[in-house]
Amino acid sequence: MSEYTPLSTHAATAQIVNATDQGMLLRTGSAALTASVGSPTSRHDHRWTTRKWEVAPDHVGAWIAESDFGTAPAVTRALHDAVDAGFLTYLPQHTAAEAERECAAFLKRRFAWDVPVERVHLVADVVEGLRVMLRNFAAPGQPVVVPTPCYAPFLSTPRKLGRAVIEVPSVQADGRWQLDLDGIERALSGGGVLVLCNPHNPLGQVMREAEMVLLAEVVDRTGSRVFSDEIHAPVVYAGAHHIPYASTSEIAAQHTVTATATSKGWNIPGLKAAQLILTSDADQQLWVERDIVPSQNGSILGAIGAIAAYRDSAEWLDETIQRFDRNRRLLTELLRVHAPHARYHEPEATYLAWIDLSAYDLPSRPAEYLAQHARVVTSEGADSGVGYEKWVRFNFAMAPELLTRAVESLGRALASRPLAER
Repeated sequence: MSEYTPLSTHAATAQIVNATDQGMLLRTGSAALTASVGSPTSRHDHRWTTRKWEVAPDHVGAWIAESDFGTAPAVTRALHDAVDAGFLTYLPQHTAAEAERECAAFLKRRFAWDVPVERVHLVADVVEGLRVMLRNFAAPGQPVVVPTPCYAPFLSTPRKLGRAVIEVPSVQADGRWQLDLDGIERALSGGGVLVLCNPHNPLGQVMREAEMVLLAEVVDRTGSRVFSDEIHAPVVYAGAHHIPYASTSEIAAQHTVTATATSKGWNIPGLKAAQLILTSDADQQLWVERDIVPSQNGSILGAIGAIAAYRDSAEWLDETIQRFDRNRRLLTELLRVHAPHARYHEPEATYLAWIDLSAYDLPSRPAEYLAQHARVVTSEGADSGVGYEKWVRFNFAMAPELLTRAVESLGRALASRPLAER
């Protein structure tokens, strides 16, 4: 079993030692809720507060998509070596090139996707990748079509760039969410950019190849483009298999820009080094001719972290996925017992749960209610699109003992409300 890097959180933290899964050292952000889990020791040091925990003192952070399980030892060592060597300059081309090579090698090993290394380009993060795509590879004035529910910045970012955004709600059938292909085709009738997320945030669902093939036909018929966010691809559970959208056909490859990163799998979102993959020949030619330089093109430490993650940390990733998997199954049981009217399907990927609370008579912002009455901070479903006002996104990448107490607290807060009239 790999050694886990400790992750500090809120200034008023409890330090849980020898109480978590496999004896892992974990620091959480809610002294009140974690006191009975282990021996709390307050740090009172704001320097080591993570974004997930700083938003509300003495609450459980279950909102932003970062994990409490630290990062891989190989990543930590690489970063320490870089800092000790004073390697804190602008990003050198040779370091960026090495990160791009390791990304391409990982994609081939993990997903059997053979991407030429010259088609991989560093950007700061996936959202910056979307900006690059819209500014350089999408026709001016065309709308951005977003299947919902979605990652909230996919609605806000195109609007900030002056693009119209068309939401197309996905549909539930046979226990799965499916794209409304007819609705997408109508939205793309005059051409546009479809934003795809696979594995899906917040649904945690992995797209089937047959669905992607049908989607590619729709995009091709309408002369549109696809931006495919595949940042969660490293975190897929047994029984599911991630297939990169652009790998499904030459048609898909020629209309797609793909973004991925080590941010979620190895828990290093703050290092800022995502990868943009240009499978379109025209896009690659334009990148070279224009000498495109993203406004945010990644950091030196981000590239070093990505190299160590992709090249040296596969075993750690697999062990961490097992931890997420145990939490995934634990969450299912906890919700069944403590929130029996909540509707939830175990995700096939990610450490995010998309929970339907419409059976409860809750205020218009259920995440706000849960923060106030359960002291658990989740993400509002309304941020993911129109029609999801009774949903919340819940991040279960935390110590199992803390997860248990968080859901118990959610259950008490929900039980204090009547059921909604149907």
